[in-house]
Amino acid sequence: MKSLLTAIQEGRLIELPDNDKEKSLEYLATLIEAIPHIGTKDGITESILAREQTHNTGIGKGWACPHARSDSDGELLCSVGWSPEGIDYGSPDGLPVHLIVMYFVPDGQKNSYLKEISSLAKAIQTMPSMQALQSLTDLAEVRHRLLDAINAALESMAPDARARMIQLTVKQAEVGEEAGQVPEEIASLLVPVTIVSVPGQKPLVLGMDLDVVRLIDGQERIVKALEESGRAEHGGVRILMRSSSQYQPDRVVYECLALRTAPKV
Repeated sequence: MKSLLTAIQEGRLIELPDNDKEKSLEYLATLIEAIPHIGTKDGITESILAREQTHNTGIGKGWACPHARSDSDGELLCSVGWSPEGIDYGSPDGLPVHLIVMYFVPDGQKNSYLKEISSLAKAIQTMPSMQALQSLTDLAEVRHRLLDAINAALESMAPDARARMIQLTVKQAEVGEEAGQVPEEIASLLVPVTIVSVPGQKPLVLGMDLDVVRLIDGQERIVKALEESGRAEHGGVRILMRSSSQYQPDRVVYECLALRTAPKV
């Protein structure tokens, strides 16, 4: 379960800021799109939401595993969201979902994905600790539970592969309590913003984070970049467009997510 371990190491394990299913899926998809070499070109968010409309990805016992496929090359990636209260996900067993493990699956990684999701499903089915998610109290405990699942998957591996994975797990554990704070920091950096473009006027930015609004408000080149590529960057803020709507006369509203590339000073 290399991609799951990598997600933990790279800070893509976060506490979800909202218990709404669709918003949670958008949030996790944006964490993957925020990886510099991924971006929004594959439409990960749109793919995830469209697939969820036709096939519920709740697998039961408090888990959900949505995924987006891509024609591009690259590595198998995932992001993980924890909901302390649980999300009304519509899972087959009717239980709220506490952990969402979202995968980005390039064409060349289909077999790796199937192996990883199979290992994860086996750990969930056979380990009582993977089913008692409502008892989790903080991200550090979530992290340890996931590492337990990874360790369980090692049992079916060859000795040399097991040794390599154990080394990675130990390295992650040695980071200590400070590592447990990284996902919270990432979660605090990602905020929704609305950008209103009116011809002849500077763009108006609407959002709940005053610092982000001040950094990007009135920046005309942001609108131009969003028109051309669906993403922009200014003043230490990376902006990913989720959707745009046309209004009369010649006005455009961009719904975006803004990622601060550096914490507040």
